[in-house]
Amino acid sequence: MSQPFIPERFGKYPVSGILGRGAMGAVYKAFDPDIKRAVAIKTIRLDLLQDGSPAGSLAARFRNEAQAAGRLAHPGIVAVYEFGQSDDCAFIAMEYVEGCNLREYFARKTAFEEADIVSIMVQLLEALGHAHERKVWHRDIKPSNLIIMSDGRLKIADFGIARIEATEMTQVFTVMGTPGYIPPEVYRGEAVDHRADIFAAGAVMYELLTGEPPFAGAAETAKFKVCNEDPAPVPADDRACGLAHFDPAVMKALAKTPDQRFQTAASFREALLAAHARPVNATVSEATVIVPGERRSRDPRGPSSANAASTSGRTPWPAGWDPATLGCVEVQLAQLVGPMARVLVQRAARRCADVDTLLNILAGGLDSVDEQRDFLSKVSVVAAKTAQGRAPIRLAAEAIVTDSRAPTGQPGLGAEQIERATRVLAMHIGPLARVVVKRASDRARDLEQFYSLIAEGIPGELDREAFLRDVRAGR
Repeated sequence: MSQPFIPERFGKYPVSGILGRGAMGAVYKAFDPDIKRAVAIKTIRLDLLQDGSPAGSLAARFRNEAQAAGRLAHPGIVAVYEFGQSDDCAFIAMEYVEGCNLREYFARKTAFEEADIVSIMVQLLEALGHAHERKVWHRDIKPSNLIIMSDGRLKIADFGIARIEATEMTQVFTVMGTPGYIPPEVYRGEAVDHRADIFAAGAVMYELLTGEPPFAGAAETAKFKVCNEDPAPVPADDRACGLAHFDPAVMKALAKTPDQRFQTAASFREALLAAHARPVNATVSEATVIVPGERRSRDPRGPSSANAASTSGRTPWPAGWDPATLGCVEVQLAQLVGPMARVLVQRAARRCADVDTLLNILAGGLDSVDEQRDFLSKVSVVAAKTAQGRAPIRLAAEAIVTDSRAPTGQPGLGAEQIERATRVLAMHIGPLARVVVKRASDRARDLEQFYSLIAEGIPGELDREAFLRDVRAGR
């Protein structure tokens, strides 16, 4: 299968990889040589920007995004740097953001603690307040447009259907948005202002509190519920225990008429702070943040009280793990990597559910085979902590001993498959593809495991499925 063409540059920005592709255009990772920073380049074909194009409304959204986000400067909003044009497409150069959107968290059934819910909402409402003060309303606030970065900060993306007050940017957007987050006035054909974003923010918070959207269903079902039904109250079960004090604020944000809602993002924020009645974290906790490409094994009920108590104020260990076991691993790893050991153990523990895999992940991140052997020998004390510990640790040690074997000698795994996987993966993650493929080839016992290990490093379920489909097509 032929590989898609990746341009060398857009304007002054050299391209290093592709982040996503669609019928209208693509998004690339690139580099700004003047400021020395990574950027994302969002493109649209020039023929779609011409008057009379059947995709004209989408082209207008593209221009709108550049104009709306370009007039905003806030740490909680993905920044737009430049609108430009190359030979066959127009492009927006924007801030490159590494993180996972909130929809990914919901898909993984992440159970947010109260402190994280409040942190997410305060960050969202502060960014919306900045936009509203500048007469820009987003009009498509939803989980997939809210990115939680690896450091726990939140960014709002995609101002493609934003409205800028007192411009001619069109009533063609009045029925656009995402079902379940569109307020009733849009469906009724009434005037829409910044309070549409208040409604959508309320819908996001409802899902943070309950794990379910307030107006679920297909488009017509969601429309009926939004216009005619109030969402169910937060259920009185273990999942939502202790969060009902946010109900009045959420229900006010979801009021059917704009006048009954909070009139500003700041007033919604103040109501949440009053209900929370304690200091607010500036970022989402490290224990909750999903690092792109990592799998999580998280107890949907959240961390146990024993687990939380064992941290003495530090970020708790992932739920489902014995804190003493992870503490032993941290102590041994710290002798090789220093204070970063705790973060590395936390992240590895989120990706797996057994000691064998945990130790292999941690050992694989060390610089040399000698360090890997040293770590595994010292951490053998963990074998006494679990009933099945001895065999997994022996297997981990054996994996290190045989780590230098040639990948092309493994059953069904040759140079052609490795090169093909590298090319396909590069379309999803860029230049890091070769490193990821090398690590997978060193660990895989067969071709199918090789592909699966690579796919684990691709953020987003749809991208993982696309990689597996494409890479298997040539077998």
